[in-house]
Amino acid sequence: MVYNFDEKINREGTESVKYDLRNNVFGKADVIPMWVADMDFRTPDFIREAVIERAKYDVYGYTFREDAYFEAIAAWIRRRHQWDVRKEWMTYTPGVVAAFNMAVLGLTKEGDEVIIQPPVYPPFFHAVESHGRKLVTNPLIDTDDGFIMDYELLEKQAKTAKMLILSNPHNPVGRCWTRDELKRLGDICMRNNVLVFSDEIHCDLVLPGHKHVPFASVCEEFAQHSLTAHAASKTFNLAGMATSTIIVPNEELRKTYVNFVESTEIHLGNIFGKIATKTAMEKGEEWLQQLLVYIQGNIDYVVDYINKELPKIRVHRAEATYMLWLDFSAYNLDNKELNHKMIFEAGLGLNNGKEFGKQGEKCLRINLACPRSVVAEAMKRIKEVF
Repeated sequence: MVYNFDEKINREGTESVKYDLRNNVFGKADVIPMWVADMDFRTPDFIREAVIERAKYDVYGYTFREDAYFEAIAAWIRRRHQWDVRKEWMTYTPGVVAAFNMAVLGLTKEGDEVIIQPPVYPPFFHAVESHGRKLVTNPLIDTDDGFIMDYELLEKQAKTAKMLILSNPHNPVGRCWTRDELKRLGDICMRNNVLVFSDEIHCDLVLPGHKHVPFASVCEEFAQHSLTAHAASKTFNLAGMATSTIIVPNEELRKTYVNFVESTEIHLGNIFGKIATKTAMEKGEEWLQQLLVYIQGNIDYVVDYINKELPKIRVHRAEATYMLWLDFSAYNLDNKELNHKMIFEAGLGLNNGKEFGKQGEKCLRINLACPRSVVAEAMKRIKEVF
């Protein structure tokens, strides 16, 4: 079956954060929204049909996640990422953001140091600072060949830290960390007894020519000192289903994490998130392959357009995710001026880079999970203004 990613879906009036909160976020209701990380593509028919079929039942009472649910996810991870995940390692949390918040709360103490690597997904900051932990930033280094980790600084920071929250692949810079890079980071963490929470929500959105490596798959020591978050939400446009899987091979660590999650009574989940996730894992391979080719086309379009028409914008071709990180520093605009021009002159709603840490000053994140015609219009508008 050939899927149509050029189709425009009208999402207005559906309580969509991306569309129906534009005026709240940007102060302008008619910007083209290319910010929050969900896709403007139709959720696959096989998932919609499974959810609709379950919705026909007369009762929506308490449900549990049966063995087949976890087995479908484990089989998917084995096929796509060559990590032999066992069913008993897996547990549920309603969303990856909830998961790393639960990990910080349940596995560290107030005042403990937690390392993150900005510019990075804004909830990483909140998960540390909102719970009385000490935020330690290990900023990525922007090189001509893309962003890399600062291992020398990490060596110093890891001596007193208790946890590192890893974005693998990295949001927003689009790096697909290699096995060697993960090994080097993990070795530092293991030597210093730093627990790693690996947010791998974008792992299935690794683009052609690159390969996702689960952090815990690198070696047994890493597996025993880490938690890994997986979800179908980004991959299959299911963010509204609030369903994620947390993989913890270490039995004692898993018990501690699960006990804390269950103490908050958020572990039951919902019927439709379970159905959607299981169906995606069982039937989604062909759809995903076509999606990745389309997203790669959008990324290539934007990077090539910028290099030719807007060379003052610094951009690296993403290796994963459907976002690009755009650096406007060469325009000598401050952050407020940059965002004002993009919103009120170009009519585009992008993520303010400053939300990803001070390293995001004068940068913007653009979401390219939309029809090519929308991408082309956005580039035309940026060129006209900048």
